[in-house]
Amino acid sequence: MTLAYVDPSVMSYTVQAIAGVAIALGVVFGVVWRKIKKGANKVMGRDENVGKEVEDDVEEV
Repeated sequence: MTLAYVDPSVMSYTVQAIAGVAIALGVVFGVVWRKIKKGANKVMGRDENVGKEVEDDVEEV
């Protein structure tokens, strides 16, 4: 049986790697979900801007 010493920096690196993967997966899921939702709305003929209030453009004088 071999015992190995795990340096604290290894755990710090591992936590950072796991956090990075979780954030990346969240971003990918968000982008894919938005594309699926947009495609579904297009197929169903829905306008995603219905009911939204649009402000006038601001013009400097």
